[in-house]
Amino acid sequence: MKQSTFHVKRTSISLALASVFALPGIANATPNYGEALQKSIYFYEAQQAGELPSWNRVEWRGDATVNDGSDVGLDLSGGWYDAGDHVKFGFPMAASATMLAWGVVENPQAYEASGQMQHIRNNLRFVADYFVAAHPDDNTFYGQVGTGSSDHAWWGPVEVLEATGKATATRPSYAISPTCPGTDLAGETAAALAAIAMVFAEDDPAYSSKLLTHAESLYHLAVTYKGKYSDCITDASGFYNSWSGYQDELVWSAAWLYRATGNSSYLSAATSAYNNLGTTSGGVKSYTWTQAWDDKSYGSYVLMAKLTGNSSYRADAERWLDYWTTGYNGQRVSYTSGGLAQLDQWGANRYAANTAWIALVYSDYLKSVDPTNSRVDTYYNFAVSQLQYLLGDNPMGIPYQIGLTEDGPKNPHHRTSHGSWSDSINSPTDNRHLLIGALVGGPGSGDSYTDDRSDYVANEVATDYNAGFTSALARLYLDFGGSPIAEDQFPPAETRDDEFYVEAAVNSSGPRYVELKTVVYNHSAWPARVSDHLTMRYWVDLSAEIAAGYDVSDVTISSGYSQATSISALQSWGNPDDHIYYIDISFAGVNIFPGGQSDSQKEVQFRLSLPTNTNSSDWDNSADPSWDNYSSSLTQTSRIALYDNGELVWGEEPSAACGADTGVNCAPEAESLTVTGSYNTTLGMTLTGTDSDGSVTDFVIVDQPQHGTIEFIVPATGTASAWYTPASGFFGTDSFTYQVVDDQGASSAVATVNITIEAPVVPAVTIQSPTAGTEIEAGSNFTLQLAYSNAASVEIQINGTTVATEVTSNQINLQAPASTGNFTLTLIALDDEGNELDASSTVTLVAVEPQPNQAPDAAFIISSQFLVVGFDASGSSDANGDSLTYQWDFGDNSSATGVTTSHTYSSAGTYTVTLTVSDGEDSTSISREISVEAAVSGAVSCENGSGDIWNTGAVLNNIKVTNLGDTSTDWSVEIPVNGATAIQQAWGATVVLSGNRLIATGTGLAAGGSQLFGIQLEHSGNFSYSACISNTDDSGSDDSGTGGSDDNGGSNDGSGTGNTPQATCSFDVTSEWNSGFTGQVTITNTSSTTINGWNTYWVFNDGSTFANGWSANYSSNGNSVSASAMSWNSSIAPGASVIFGFNGNKATNSSAAPSVEILGDICN
Repeated sequence: MKQSTFHVKRTSISLALASVFALPGIANATPNYGEALQKSIYFYEAQQAGELPSWNRVEWRGDATVNDGSDVGLDLSGGWYDAGDHVKFGFPMAASATMLAWGVVENPQAYEASGQMQHIRNNLRFVADYFVAAHPDDNTFYGQVGTGSSDHAWWGPVEVLEATGKATATRPSYAISPTCPGTDLAGETAAALAAIAMVFAEDDPAYSSKLLTHAESLYHLAVTYKGKYSDCITDASGFYNSWSGYQDELVWSAAWLYRATGNSSYLSAATSAYNNLGTTSGGVKSYTWTQAWDDKSYGSYVLMAKLTGNSSYRADAERWLDYWTTGYNGQRVSYTSGGLAQLDQWGANRYAANTAWIALVYSDYLKSVDPTNSRVDTYYNFAVSQLQYLLGDNPMGIPYQIGLTEDGPKNPHHRTSHGSWSDSINSPTDNRHLLIGALVGGPGSGDSYTDDRSDYVANEVATDYNAGFTSALARLYLDFGGSPIAEDQFPPAETRDDEFYVEAAVNSSGPRYVELKTVVYNHSAWPARVSDHLTMRYWVDLSAEIAAGYDVSDVTISSGYSQATSISALQSWGNPDDHIYYIDISFAGVNIFPGGQSDSQKEVQFRLSLPTNTNSSDWDNSADPSWDNYSSSLTQTSRIALYDNGELVWGEEPSAACGADTGVNCAPEAESLTVTGSYNTTLGMTLTGTDSDGSVTDFVIVDQPQHGTIEFIVPATGTASAWYTPASGFFGTDSFTYQVVDDQGASSAVATVNITIEAPVVPAVTIQSPTAGTEIEAGSNFTLQLAYSNAASVEIQINGTTVATEVTSNQINLQAPASTGNFTLTLIALDDEGNELDASSTVTLVAVEPQPNQAPDAAFIISSQFLVVGFDASGSSDANGDSLTYQWDFGDNSSATGVTTSHTYSSAGTYTVTLTVSDGEDSTSISREISVEAAVSGAVSCENGSGDIWNTGAVLNNIKVTNLGDTSTDWSVEIPVNGATAIQQAWGATVVLSGNRLIATGTGLAAGGSQLFGIQLEHSGNFSYSACISNTDDSGSDDSGTGGSDDNGGSNDGSGTGNTPQATCSFDVTSEWNSGFTGQVTITNTSSTTINGWNTYWVFNDGSTFANGWSANYSSNGNSVSASAMSWNSSIAPGASVIFGFNGNKATNSSAAPSVEILGDICN
């Protein structure tokens, strides 16, 4: 009853505020949130990798990429495929898992009431198990399996990927570690595991504890070894680059660990890291983007506000949500006329759904602490409006969730649901499977949308697209209800097309023979699978030939062309008096699979003939069961049967081969099985045999097990009770084989029993930190990081004295002894009753005299673009290892906090900037003078966004152009490319392809404003691109200063002069050899203005490639290379030169070194 009342109230508010969001009629039919939730969860089962669990409900999915991780000796076969491709990108996978689990943590009653709790738990456990497998030790986490460009070059179902033999089948495993850090990846995965641990805390506390152990270990890895994961796993940078850095994940992960463990040290860490989140030029926390796989700042605002009630966190959350709803300081996210909050043209639905979910979380929180606040309803109604738009209340009149209505999307950019057998995005025309539950990217500009698989800007699907969407559906189910489809009716069975079939044609025929051309096809898709035991069977009726005096031995079978491995002699079928015979054409050992035109089909040409000693017309195939009046053109025929490993998968048999009235005994069948047993325990099982035309009379062991003994009793019912006793101390895999015998004495084919004996359960406990020999100040507090397994809790002792017992957390604060010297720290595993187990761990630590606090060292660098100056204090340090805070005074009565920030000065001039760094006890300040100048009208900057490349196409998206001037301007930028052949579409700009350059132009870009644009293009098969370059850019500096509290750090800020510097950019080959060469680039400033910051690029048109270089920062995507200034050579005085060089690989040995044109915004 309360739910109904709440429903009415919320709906009336929605109607009242509809005009605020320019929404279509919210009063339209309420979506079925229960069904939408059910289907959204189901989508994740279509994305599962590895061996599928028994509860997977997707009939067209099968086991796939089961060898992932074998290159590093691990089983990394689980997890989720990212999108419509088959790479497992760990960063967005973890972000998706966190958002999904967040929904369960906030609103578990929605999942229980809708009957979806078991399904969401299944899917969360599946991905959590993968994260655990990818974290084999405290200092290693595997964050990606597969290579993006190789994977995208092939279009087919994932189940057969490993059989292709193409580059996509090579799936390297990429890890972060102390020497190759990935703070953002480790932090996000820690957050995911902490959130999922909360989901299982009550029903499976042991599993929850296990996840928290890994979460805390990953968090420790994140904070101890800092770096962007995409700088380590560089393949990810072209697909899921960590644009926002890792400060957001440090807050996000610590906040989730605090929520999951209650350990206040995590809240302290989150609070400290929060100060370092990104800010706008005005010094406030960023608010013009949203929560997504990369940036968790926005979710952190809300989570920290909920956890602490802090007014500054609330202000940050409300500033962001105001920007998405009513607007903030005259700024507001773009809305389509139909009401979609359209942040970006790629995946707009995903951003709207994520924001809607977190808006619901904050609205509920605000209602609990400030119920009269108008934002309670503003944020709630915004979320309702966005979900209603996504579920059908939009100008297109369709839901953007697949499978919700008949007129919704059906052709997402998703390889496996498409079901191609020919490695083609265009064949077949329609997807063979319905990817039920997936949320497509949606409208890219305005409200228009086309269901076109090739347009993956609009039709991309991904695990992160459904994450916030799922959680929002669950929350709104509580208010609006809706009935999921009955479990026994969901998912609906699909109508299957022909997966296996045969085509036949006549090559030639004569009075004494017929020669056929036959082709077998594997277009399997329920699921797609590799077949290496296909057999084609062709029947003939020799009654006429035998009546003419011939014998079966007179018929010759021959082949002029065959992709099979063998063609059998004629064999009798059924009653011998019927004279029906068949030949088996075996493809044993030949992989036939839907991975390409040649992979999916095999051809055999065969001839059946009588002796050639006469021309008499004695061959008559008109009565052959497999004859169907074939012509010279291939025709599908069901009269030729196809078997897969003995099972009939296509065609029809002319009659029974045995039993009934045939006079032929049918052999019995023995059933294979797989069983699992416990360590040092006898395992019981039932063996089964069947006989279609008689009875099973005996069971016979063929091969004995190697690591145990087998005994059984044969009853008279066709089953045998068997017992396997493993050898003492054995665990692992074993097997034995058996046959059954029927009442006619015929034996079955051999059946196999696979046995797994589980490893013994052994308790273990480990001290992760501090490590042996660590010095700790006497009497001070220190943090113990620990891990344990197969135990209920641990006891902690210092110097033999128990200081804590029945500890279940993986982190605890302890106090060192008051006296100096060595001391021991011991952990002991405990059982459920607190008794000691046979597992302990001890380290010796050193208590030392307390050291006086040392003030931190302060240092910062700047980078400027006219009046906009960026500041970075990450070079500051503290000898005591204390956490630092940063206070900036910009010299114009403005200030900010955080390790990095930016500031926009109102006018040109010289300003004294002061940075104060504090460790909580002492502080150090550093001041320096900087000069800023007004922007030149028309100056813009340009930076690349994301890129995705596949075999014939590419999308470059979120390319950002910013007006650096103080007046509105038209603009032009260019991107060097190699291999591009045509532009398919562009958005946000007018783009043309001119030789090896993409030239983008736009008009009316407001002062200080930014424009995002993107391009979808076709290429020749070998595409690469370099950094975006502004054709009107005139700024940039990168200067640094370091020092202590009295260090001024210098006054040269390295800013531009406002005039356009020009230079000559020349290239020379200084040496070459058989396979390579050394090139030298010289930039000479020919203007009267100092050049501050430079960027150049070039393209090897002859196929040469970049190897390595010096005296510049290089980026290479194959044949295209960009080189930019280093800190020490960024300034070029008038008349001066900068020289840098590189080594290259020639296109072919002994070819001439290439001649290249050096390009760039400063090059004449």
